[in-house]
Amino acid sequence: MGDTEHSVGEFTVGLLHPGTMGTAVGAALVARGVPVRWVSAGRGPASRQRAAEAGFVETSDFDALAGCRIVLSICPPTAATAVAAQVAATGFGGIYVDANAISPEHAAGLGALFRPEVRVVDGGIVGPPPRSAGTTRLYLSGSAAATVAELFEGGPLRTIVLDGPVGRASALKLGFASYNKLTFALAAQSYALAAQHGVEAELRELAGETLPDTPLGQPAQLRSAGQKAWRWEGEMAEIAAAIEAAELSPDLLTAVGALFARWREHRDDEDVTVAELLAALRVSAPGAGPPRGRRPR
Repeated sequence: MGDTEHSVGEFTVGLLHPGTMGTAVGAALVARGVPVRWVSAGRGPASRQRAAEAGFVETSDFDALAGCRIVLSICPPTAATAVAAQVAATGFGGIYVDANAISPEHAAGLGALFRPEVRVVDGGIVGPPPRSAGTTRLYLSGSAAATVAELFEGGPLRTIVLDGPVGRASALKLGFASYNKLTFALAAQSYALAAQHGVEAELRELAGETLPDTPLGQPAQLRSAGQKAWRWEGEMAEIAAAIEAAELSPDLLTAVGALFARWREHRDDEDVTVAELLAALRVSAPGAGPPRGRRPR
């Protein structure tokens, strides 16, 4: 009997870690009757609250994940390898889904951390936390991708299986992100320049009329980008690595990573203003160096 012939109720999924995105993805599974475990060791009260509200089963250490059929990793890209190594150390023998914004090469390399029977599935999430249908996609590639996709059928998260090996889903995710997230950096740079010359309001009016559905046309979107830039910085490093592996220049991504690094202090800061984010881009503002994970060229 193949994996896709099992009923959904036979699976227990381990989820690492219940951030905003991970919690929404895990909640979609709980709604389908799939038990979801999470590891509370080292996590803060916000994670605990999100997990409790979503109906996840708490376990105190990683060893409990060894009995899960599937482990789903949704974490900052800089932590992807460390999380996979922690799961591998438990003797886990099921399906490991890395749904992080990492390069195709990084995704393919995770398999070396696990026992031979473990099947690694590459996942790329595109869109906001999935709370309603039609907003968010999960692209999957690898030999067990169809098994993972089956778990989410009928829920708010749309799954799309890509033919081919681990790495294809990550390539698609990063290809989209390299455009989507760069638009926020370009909009911030544009408004920072306009603000220096007193034409910020005029730029807002012009962009609102000609490019209404973009961060340039809706500069308030920069506040959300500023709150998430601590993750996006690492994502830019992963995209740069993928670009370099494709024999293209990573310079643009390296520069955008450096821009996002200037917003680190506003991590999850719901009160941050657009003016504060623009001020952080000035040369005289405290810099943060090159993106993490990249050496100065």
